[in-house]
Amino acid sequence: MSTAESAEARTRASLRRIEELNPRLNAVIAVDPTALDQARALDRSGRARGPLFGMPILIKDNIETLGPLPTTAGSLALADNVTNRDAPLVARLRGAGAVIMGKANLSEWANIRSSDSISGWSAIGGQVRNPYALNRNPCGSSSGSAVAVASGMVPAAIGTETDGSITCPAAINGIVGFKPTVGLVSRTHVVPISHSQDTPGPMTLTVLDAALVMNAIAGTDPADPATAEADARRVDYAGGLSTDALRGKRIGVMRFASGFGTDAAFEAALDVLRAQGAELVEIREFPGRQEIGRNEIVVLLAELKHDLNLYFATLPPAVRTRTLAQLIAFNQANAAVEMPLFTQDLFEQAEATPGLDEAYRRARETSFRLAGPEGIDRLLREHNVVALVGPTRPAAWLIDAVHGDQSPGGGGGSLAAVAGYPHLTVPMGEVRGLPVGLSFIGPKWSDALVLSLGYSYEQASRKRFAPRFLPSIEDSDEVAPHLRPAARR
Repeated sequence: MSTAESAEARTRASLRRIEELNPRLNAVIAVDPTALDQARALDRSGRARGPLFGMPILIKDNIETLGPLPTTAGSLALADNVTNRDAPLVARLRGAGAVIMGKANLSEWANIRSSDSISGWSAIGGQVRNPYALNRNPCGSSSGSAVAVASGMVPAAIGTETDGSITCPAAINGIVGFKPTVGLVSRTHVVPISHSQDTPGPMTLTVLDAALVMNAIAGTDPADPATAEADARRVDYAGGLSTDALRGKRIGVMRFASGFGTDAAFEAALDVLRAQGAELVEIREFPGRQEIGRNEIVVLLAELKHDLNLYFATLPPAVRTRTLAQLIAFNQANAAVEMPLFTQDLFEQAEATPGLDEAYRRARETSFRLAGPEGIDRLLREHNVVALVGPTRPAAWLIDAVHGDQSPGGGGGSLAAVAGYPHLTVPMGEVRGLPVGLSFIGPKWSDALVLSLGYSYEQASRKRFAPRFLPSIEDSDEVAPHLRPAARR
């Protein structure tokens, strides 16, 4: 093995890239001081060098890791949360030979604190910046994970998603993001929002790397009952990838979840799918999406209170915040640093819920049924298609400290999030120099199929392009001339 192939060399290169870029991007909250020791131990071990051997990987800072770094969820309330335990998914990565580089920044508390938040902002990490245009939003909540991969700090990172928190930042930052079926990857020792919808997943430059990471992290965890079927369901995701995966497949086109400035890129993507042998079926309507959203928020707020209080009870004594009510009080007492830009109204609404009562159970039954059995499953069945495609989200909007996030919305990802079904986003092209992604959504446990369909598209389209770290898109050579007055004749 040459020096260039060593775990230590890869780790040093990643550390240099983080040191160079992070002051501008705020993608990394903390570098693990043991990273080089991990790499050297791998190089000395003589172990078989699998595909993740020596791969530098960042972990979103709501996922616990061994060592001296706290798991903060971006909040000062967890600044002393050094649990010294690996989440099972992190232990699996180490077992596969990955080097844990540190913690990625995120939207504080995974973007569930406030309805007027700025995605990518946390009190501990500051504002994550989009590497394509530094004044553009990176989306969230796995903002730092996406930006770190997009900017070349690491080849892979782990994010988490409740609804959009892997796929939106992945698409907006021009990378691959995969939200697996809920229950395929353990959530143990991950700061929770919702046991119904939460899942970790990979964020990478390529679908192959996402599949390789899935090979490592998928599996049953006795401490997480949702993963009971995972060992029986997991397959070789990387080995199942095929450039011919689209050939002969009927794919549903989610016209009801399209638009928002992505039409040209989406039509070009559909042309690629056809060229790869897919038969496209137009799906123009899907009623009931607003009802799904109304019920989903009831579920998320009730589960946030319940699940977060259970998590707090497992933390070391150094963490003084032990309940959601105490967290709300902490934020009020430290408002100058924790709430300088937006409130905690969602926390307050969650605390006011009675918990997992009958109204909550009805809301969960309704939202899941409309998104899953009567949503994705029905669309697949009635249109005789194996998967759905659509644009993931609009191109990045501006960071706005006055109004908060001003995303135009869109996309079909909430259906997959609420149902707990797999959702992959792959680079689809650009809108005025900003990346947009193409979503592939399938039924429960169709993770291998969804990854392979996305791989076939990715290999044929090759739409990823490198970031330019522009101050703004308006300063680019493509846009700036058109913002100046026209010359008079």
